[in-house]
Amino acid sequence: MRELVSMAKVQLHRLHRFDVWRMMLGLFWLFLQFLVTIQHLGVHLVQLLRCFFISRGLMNKYRALPLHKIKYLAIVVDSEEAVDTFRIRNLLELFANMGIRNVILYDMDGVLKRSESSLKKGLDSASLSWMSLEVLSYADGKEALAKAASFICSKYLEDDDLLRETEALTLSESDISDALRRVGGDGPEPELLLVFAPVRCHLGFPAWRMRYTEIVHMGALKSLKPGALIKAIHDLSKKDQNYGS
Repeated sequence: MRELVSMAKVQLHRLHRFDVWRMMLGLFWLFLQFLVTIQHLGVHLVQLLRCFFISRGLMNKYRALPLHKIKYLAIVVDSEEAVDTFRIRNLLELFANMGIRNVILYDMDGVLKRSESSLKKGLDSASLSWMSLEVLSYADGKEALAKAASFICSKYLEDDDLLRETEALTLSESDISDALRRVGGDGPEPELLLVFAPVRCHLGFPAWRMRYTEIVHMGALKSLKPGALIKAIHDLSKKDQNYGS
């Protein structure tokens, strides 16, 4: 009987020690989460303050924008926010006032294409008709690829010499680029692409039009900060791109 009691006490002691260690590990994990949260809040606060100072013109290095680096600027907007034409028009006016002349607007579902005429009229009414605006959707890229594939097929079907060498037939990047150009699906490649969406991706923007494009995630359009736009354009001047031989 005494042995059973002693064994029970040992087991209880082990369980108690295990519970203590588990509680200590849980507290340590909560402490780590707290530190990470504090760090993220600190970084976010610093970014907010920096954007505020930039928009107020209090940081000298951001006053002169390297607009010579940007011939074309692409803007990707989440389709849920693309319905707000007022915000889109304000965004375009901001870039126009900065001196950006060529803008490509994109959203997946074609919301911007359906309001393209009203956006362009808004620019005309704001005396910004000199801005060139191209509006794209996912369907445009899909259609361009389909036309390019059809062009390539018809090209090789018409050439008897190539048909005899079908087994060795390969397509290069230049062949695809040439097909896209011939069907009118190539278009200019933007130097900078700004993504206004909750996710960090280009949401289907034509990949063949951003081979050397710098992509910057800007967050939600409703929380747009002019200072963040200026910083994104300014930071582009610090990027070194190696295009290969």
